[in-house]
Amino acid sequence: MDSPDDNDLVDVDLYDDGSFPEFGNNQAPGCVAVRAAARGKAPAPKEGLATRRQLRAMGLSPGGHDPVARLICRGGNRWAWLYRVDLAVPKRTPTLAQELALDRAMAARQTCPTCRRRYYACLPLRTQGQCEPCDKGYEPSPDTVMTYPAPATHRLAA
Repeated sequence: MDSPDDNDLVDVDLYDDGSFPEFGNNQAPGCVAVRAAARGKAPAPKEGLATRRQLRAMGLSPGGHDPVARLICRGGNRWAWLYRVDLAVPKRTPTLAQELALDRAMAARQTCPTCRRRYYACLPLRTQGQCEPCDKGYEPSPDTVMTYPAPATHRLAA
């Protein structure tokens, strides 16, 4: 017969400290398939554990799910969260307005305020305040400057 005290019993694991499972390099479940998929050499696996960067390389994101384990690297000095691949969702694509806002922000970082040229790389505007050619007084290399097609003056039908 069940006594009232039997309902209060809890199964306790003496060796479980409540932390995440930890895996070393190449020890996580499905790590070989995940690594091949992240490098583009295989399709994304249906199960296994992956880091955020590996998920992002496979076109996925954690989708709001919490990490389930830790990957320990460099003798315990570095670690990364591991997420389940089967719970990951496809990453969101930005809207046109978001892409436009990002392009404007990058244009502000890549455009010289002196000569108004837009470069492919971000400029040292905080330290120099202008691009290297304007600072040193020479003409920039054509492969570093973005060139746009000539604007059409009139595209109306009438």
